[in-house]
Amino acid sequence: MDPRTLNEKAAAFQRLQDGSRVLVLPNAWDAASARIFEEAGFAAVGTTSAGIAWSLGYPDGEKVTRGEMVEATRRIARSVDVPVTADIEGGYGRTADEVFLTVEAVISAGAIGVNLEDGTGDPCAPLRNLPEQVERVRAAREAASSAGVEIVLNARTDVYWLAVGEEHERLAHAVERANTYREAGADCLFVPGVGDPETVGVLSREITGPLNVLAGPSTPPVAELEALGVARLSVGSGPARAALGLMRRIAEELRGAGTYTTLTDNAIPYAEIDELVSIRDG
Repeated sequence: MDPRTLNEKAAAFQRLQDGSRVLVLPNAWDAASARIFEEAGFAAVGTTSAGIAWSLGYPDGEKVTRGEMVEATRRIARSVDVPVTADIEGGYGRTADEVFLTVEAVISAGAIGVNLEDGTGDPCAPLRNLPEQVERVRAAREAASSAGVEIVLNARTDVYWLAVGEEHERLAHAVERANTYREAGADCLFVPGVGDPETVGVLSREITGPLNVLAGPSTPPVAELEALGVARLSVGSGPARAALGLMRRIAEELRGAGTYTTLTDNAIPYAEIDELVSIRDG
């Protein structure tokens, strides 16, 4: 896809998170799930690192290779007309230079945004130190500039997600990290793991950029999030886990009762799926 088309999609995606309404962003793990979300009327689609990893036989947490992640992103991006933003976890590399290469690769695959997190996967040091993460955010921005595509950079901090530090310190810590990432070039700031309205409201007021939160059991409805000032709502691995939950129920019914109700109820007809995914074929 040429840079002009990607920039048009990036600009459209940027406008979707201007705060006038909550951008509800579904997260796909393959072409079929992306097409289902597009057909349902969503204005953009994100990828889910966990869903992609599971579909390829890996656990989440950058166990899948960069190449496999990029190819999955490419299949999703070419299957839909709406903007696609890629979950690149921590950047698939130890250095800022490797983050640069990852962002360059997903832009080449058709993504017009990335989600870059500061978690390390190390329980002893769960978050990258702030100067190091700032370098990685800047590297992502530099990769976009080098490619000539003004991607939407969503910088994620896992202060709440990983329950880092004392509970009473997390709000200030998350705000500090988010605002520092904003200064380093991030367009949107992602704070997963937060659900109570009071905390969400404070984050929205104190973070100097659009706030992204993650849907979960305790997350307020979209209308309430909108009133609290949230700009973007992601669903992460939720749809993939729900789909796998359905698979488990199908397996249990087949193995137990030997009946097919779970298998046949609500299944999309074969021909319809074929048509759905072949619309963008080639």
